[in-house]
Amino acid sequence: MTTQSTVSDVAPTNGKLKVDRATYLQKLVSLRPELDASAGWLNVIRDRATARVQELAIPSTRDEEWRFTDLSALLQVTFQAVNELAPTLGFAAIQPFILPEAVSSRLVFVDGRYDAALSAVDDLPDGILVTHLVAGAELIEQLPRYLAQQQGAEETFTALNTANLSDGALVWVEKNQAIAHPIQILYVSTATQPTIAHPRALVVAESGSKLTLVEDYVTLYDGIYCTNPVTEIWLSDNAEVNHTRIQRDSIEAFHIGKTAVSQARDSRYTCNAVSLGAKLSRHNLEVYHTGEQTETTLNGLTIISGEQVADTHSTIAYTHPHGSSNQIHKCIVDDRAHAVFNGKVFVPRAAQLTDAKQLSSNLLLSPKARIDTKPQLEITADNVKCTHGATVSQLDSDEVFYLQSRGINEDSARKLLTYAFAYEVIREIPVASLREKLAAIVRTQQT
Repeated sequence: MTTQSTVSDVAPTNGKLKVDRATYLQKLVSLRPELDASAGWLNVIRDRATARVQELAIPSTRDEEWRFTDLSALLQVTFQAVNELAPTLGFAAIQPFILPEAVSSRLVFVDGRYDAALSAVDDLPDGILVTHLVAGAELIEQLPRYLAQQQGAEETFTALNTANLSDGALVWVEKNQAIAHPIQILYVSTATQPTIAHPRALVVAESGSKLTLVEDYVTLYDGIYCTNPVTEIWLSDNAEVNHTRIQRDSIEAFHIGKTAVSQARDSRYTCNAVSLGAKLSRHNLEVYHTGEQTETTLNGLTIISGEQVADTHSTIAYTHPHGSSNQIHKCIVDDRAHAVFNGKVFVPRAAQLTDAKQLSSNLLLSPKARIDTKPQLEITADNVKCTHGATVSQLDSDEVFYLQSRGINEDSARKLLTYAFAYEVIREIPVASLREKLAAIVRTQQT
């Protein structure tokens, strides 16, 4: 049944509605779905998160972590729960988003709910489990050790997601197992009215395992909705995860997501995060090193235009020696759009011999485009090799002129240079069909 919450406690201020941020958050919690009988074990996790939400409020620009990203537009929308009686999608509706490489390893969630008919997980090798949380009965004793146990679980939107938890994606790769083809988790929105969904994913890679994961957020309609996803990834000793996250929500949507990663000794994690859609988006990417000789690679690309706002906040926290990380985040900003990047790297005294690199590189295509970038290192160890930097530029007029002198018109020249700027990130995506599709989007500048 569809339920609807009306944001009360509002008063006009200079012609606008001033909304109580704590009250608004409580209204969102009141929309949480009922648990399936087989998922009663989630009650403890949900109740703990709900208690935390009671202490919080929607962040404002007065909060240091949100000072460049104003959520006032979100507060003016009255969201309602997803209609459980929504019509069933046919395969043709999602076929353009299906990766041919993941034909037998695909989980599909429609408006946050698992759709078994559209998923394909029946032909997987032994030791590889790809399913939804409610169906993971054989792991029910182990799941509470991982689910909602990452650091940062008490952050506002993460706690809100957990308080609404009723199901989610589950990927579990057993010790020394590897899956040759990528695993795709596809989140599809069909919203034609303001709804809010809280997708959840739990990925556990046991010792010596290896997997490639693609997490994709798409829409069938250009409606107003909110997606508040959380993905938790656990890498045991010597595990390897290559993770690609694509956000291409409706241009009227709100997307506030969290990726929390825990890396044990000798593990290797790569994230290729691409943000294209949403009226306002935020991705909190947090990587915690819990062992020695961990390797982290973060590749980020944001392409926005119009009046879009896209915010990326990343954290890499070392706790042991001999760790390394390499992060590059690129933004292409056109029209009146606004991109934000804040990348933190923490290197405490215990993390000697750390090698950390970080670069924020930004391209402004319009005089009114805006970027706020803040790469930062916090180092108390005394034997490390750490660098960071930021660049903000426009297309070089001499380079455009050079291409024109070779018979390329100005518009094509600008697109070619923009593509070359973005390709450094796109080329790192390990799935060929997805890499080609994203490259085509950049070439035509149609996001």
